[in-house]
Amino acid sequence: MRLTIVAVVLAALTACAPPGENSGSSGEATGPIKIANVNAQSGQLSSLGKWENKGVKLAVDEANKAGGVNGRQLQLDLFDDQGDPTVGTNLARKISSDGYVAMLGTAESAVTLAMAPILKDAKIPNITSGQSPKLAELKSPFLFLNAPTSVTFDETLAKYLVDEKGYQKIALISNNGAYGSGEHDAFSKSLKARNVTPVADEVVTPEQKDFNSNLAKIRQQNPDVLFIGAEEVQSGLIAKQARELGLKAIFAGGAPMGTDVYATTAGLANAEGSVVSSPYLSNEASPAIKEFAAKYKAAYGEDARLHVAKAYDGASILIEALKKTGGKGGQELADAIRGVKRDGLLGQYNYDEFGVGIHETKIGLIKQGQAVPATAS
Repeated sequence: MRLTIVAVVLAALTACAPPGENSGSSGEATGPIKIANVNAQSGQLSSLGKWENKGVKLAVDEANKAGGVNGRQLQLDLFDDQGDPTVGTNLARKISSDGYVAMLGTAESAVTLAMAPILKDAKIPNITSGQSPKLAELKSPFLFLNAPTSVTFDETLAKYLVDEKGYQKIALISNNGAYGSGEHDAFSKSLKARNVTPVADEVVTPEQKDFNSNLAKIRQQNPDVLFIGAEEVQSGLIAKQARELGLKAIFAGGAPMGTDVYATTAGLANAEGSVVSSPYLSNEASPAIKEFAAKYKAAYGEDARLHVAKAYDGASILIEALKKTGGKGGQELADAIRGVKRDGLLGQYNYDEFGVGIHETKIGLIKQGQAVPATAS
């Protein structure tokens, strides 16, 4: 049975009012401003969705405590997309017809790609944590990314591995899902620009759990670096099985490798020394990040991380834009989001024509299960 989790249930809106608004006798908007939060709460990608939900909820709770938007509270409703594009498509239709002014999520590129056309037609702005370059290629005026695409992640990674460290024998293993394909293509392009040809290039499915045959082929080439283009759990399984087969290459990849899910799935010893490209590496990087990490831990009893931080940034940008529109949605809200220039936890947000707001990442290394800046290692 498909599960829809509604975090907050408030009064229904009148049928004649615009999306997300009630009208009082004065004609002014009243009642809650409805925001949909769509992220996996079940399935293999649920860890991402749960982190995203906590980051979004922290920002919304803070805004409501401070008086909301023009005195109106933000109503945050959480929906479980199960990491399934078909479920996401059905949720997009529901959101489009139920008076939501905006959507936060998803963390899964494939699901966001499936939802984007429906939300665009409904003129509902969507701030996503997906990283596939295909999201930017849509050039939807209603789709915004709260993190860089794989192009930025992997160009930074190639610069470090090839230009700075001098590695030439590099193998690839990636899945053919939206995220994995984006990683594969972006990193391959960065290697080609440096005249580096991968010694092996294995492609697996997103559901695959046994990689021994793929890794055996890679082992024959004895690479110095193994680039892994997959989500957290699958990346961890690949790393674990690679070490069990005796592969000694350095593991390298994007944001999934910076999470404790990757490290614990791989095993701390196997994950040690992995190279990660990410815009958020440490909870100690700046006074603002330290403050955020402290209040997040106070609220949820766990350490903050990239997925939490970028969800918080995205929700904060949406709230800032809603204050500019007085709670109105549609094209006016999309334009207001695009106009936000924010010094966020991930960096300086400045949205371009593709809806990408952050344009830099940093290099970190995994030490005892945690990502630390490479310069501090």
